[in-house]
Parts: sequence; C-alpha cells; structure tokens
Amino acid sequence: MNDTEILEMNRNVIEEFRANGGKVTGWVPLILLTTRGAKSGQERINPLISIPYGDNYLAVASKGGSPKHPLWYHNLLAHPDVTVEVGNEKFSARARLLSDDERAQAFAEAAKVFTEYDELQKMTSREIPVFLLEREK
Repeated sequence: MNDTEILEMNRNVIEEFRANGGKVTGWVPLILLTTRGAKSGQERINPLISIPYGDNYLAVASKGGSPKHPLWYHNLLAHPDVTVEVGNEKFSARARLLSDDERAQAFAEAAKVFTEYDELQKMTSREIPVFLLEREK
C-alpha cells in the first residue's frame, strides 16, 4: 500500500472512530494520534494500535514491516507535543522516543497486545521505533 492509499484508508478509519466512540469495525482497538507535520507544521491525524502502558500509551512505528519509518515518526521527532484520542477521551501528551532497554521492554509489552509486532520486526532490517506518549499533567 502506498502513502496515498494509506492516507485515504486513515481518513475513513478516523471518521468511523469518531462517529462510534473509538470503535472501528474489523480493527483491533485504536487510538488517534494528532501530530504536526515535521516540515509543513500542518495537523496530521493517524490511527494507531492502542497499546496502553501504565497511564500512558505507546506508539509503535512499524509501518507494516516496511524498510522505512512511517511519516508520523518524523513528525514526532520534530514536534513531540501531540494529542491522543482513546474512545471518547482526548488528552495532550508528549512523545518520547525510547531506546535501549526501555525500548526493548516497551516493544515486548506492545507485542503482548499486538503479537504481529514480532513478525513485523523480522520483516525489516531497521529496529522498529517505539515512542512513549506521556500524558501532560
């Protein structure tokens, strides 16, 4: 699936998510992650698999095992202040790229929620990045 097809699919998922209190037919539980474009500064919304992590959430940049990072990865590095939607809840958060043991532990927890992450990691030579989406207090 190319980036244009992904964007169109995402638009449909976002619409259904918001119309149905966070539920999307045929999908695992999702969150909506609102970022600002790394270059454009424009608002971008991406549906991601819901990976609760304590009181926070994880964002796993798997892009289906692609050799490239998803577009939102670059947005988080450039503009880590984000908005997260879970069900009917919406909150501000700060994204922090995890590394080393912290990343390994978070990835293992994410793979417990969505077991395909382990297979996606095997499909790519890049280490799949994991961000902690920390709620603003």
